Amino acid sequence: MLNQISGFDANALRNPRKKTYGVKVGGIMVSGGAPIVVQSMTNTDTADVKTTLQQTLELAEAGSELVRWTVNVPEAAAAVPEIKKRLLDAGCNVPIIGDFHYNGHVLLTKYPDCAAALDKYRINPGNVGAGQRRDEQFATICKVAVDHGKPVRIGVNGGSLNQELVMRKMQENTDKNLGKESEEIINDCMVLSALESTELALESGLRNDQIIISCKTSRPRDLITVYRDLSAKTQQPLHLGLTEAGMGMKGLVWSAAALGVLLYEGIGDTIRISLTPRPGGDRREEVYACCELLQALGMRSFAPSVTACPGCGRTTSTTFQELAESVQGYIRDMMPVWKTQYDGVETMTLAVMGCIVNGPGESKAANIGISLPGTGEAPRCPVYIDGQKDVTLEGTYDELAVAFQKLVDNYVSTKYPRKTAETVSG
Repeated sequence: MLNQISGFDANALRNPRKKTYGVKVGGIMVSGGAPIVVQSMTNTDTADVKTTLQQTLELAEAGSELVRWTVNVPEAAAAVPEIKKRLLDAGCNVPIIGDFHYNGHVLLTKYPDCAAALDKYRINPGNVGAGQRRDEQFATICKVAVDHGKPVRIGVNGGSLNQELVMRKMQENTDKNLGKESEEIINDCMVLSALESTELALESGLRNDQIIISCKTSRPRDLITVYRDLSAKTQQPLHLGLTEAGMGMKGLVWSAAALGVLLYEGIGDTIRISLTPRPGGDRREEVYACCELLQALGMRSFAPSVTACPGCGRTTSTTFQELAESVQGYIRDMMPVWKTQYDGVETMTLAVMGCIVNGPGESKAANIGISLPGTGEAPRCPVYIDGQKDVTLEGTYDELAVAFQKLVDNYVSTKYPRKTAETVSG
């Protein structure tokens, strides 16, 4: 559900370009008036059917609306139909994108069942081949997409940009004394590669409503520059993301800095936040990050939001921090169930506050909020529901957590209408 926040009409800003083609990927519409789509990518060996299936299910349940798989070797291509079948058997119809580099023309041709099972193909024009072979092999993938009725993403990356194009533009800059910096030339080449590749895809038989494009870099300022230029020169839907965002805090901040600017300007139709996970880390973090970014901008709602204060000298107790973490985790665990049972639960707001300064006010502003006592305050925790004081809780952290959780459960079951069988199936 799209929301409107003060001064920001998300529906109007979602796509300011006069005309943008809508591209159907499986059962998901990209652009064409549709909400911005969340995408993620597995980091499993696609040839390993079991682990790829499990991670795909996890990503889809976390909120990923498109999932991309690496298809790099014959074993991976051969595994794709089986994984897709098991996904559907498990009741998961998330569209699957095949990520091809270097040998996509070979794999898609030799493994037609793979080509048929995938919902979209990703082509990197920088490494599909060299010289005349580049156009031939690029066209081969496009023709497979035409034969199977599949869309493609033409995905240009700064780290694998067509070097022949770059050298040509560098030489042109020197010969014509254009005075461009190398960074500017690289950015220009990324946009040019995407536009020229789009023309080749059209010449190969694809329609405009089968083509999504992207131009990813690893630097936020360059990404903003490139996409502003790209969005002014094409009507194709655009996929956004830093190609290598990085780990943890750095990856989150850099991605939000770049994508937030572009999305606020109405640029972008699908997004991915390409976080580097810690060894053994949770791949779903990149999905949660995308959902939080879109929700922060008021463009979509994915899960109830929890407001919590950062703490200060008034909040020397860690109880409010522990409770906020517990509530956040509980919501994340329950959303897969709630979203199948209740309409609108993703718009619910909660507050877990740590002292009397802002606690009651923020709690009243939320659908359900609790204000815990700060240092020196009376050990009582007023709870507000839809702006009205409902109950005052007391007790240990465990007792507070259980009591507040029950209040949240009751709020969900009484405030949001239950979905009908028709609503769920739709």
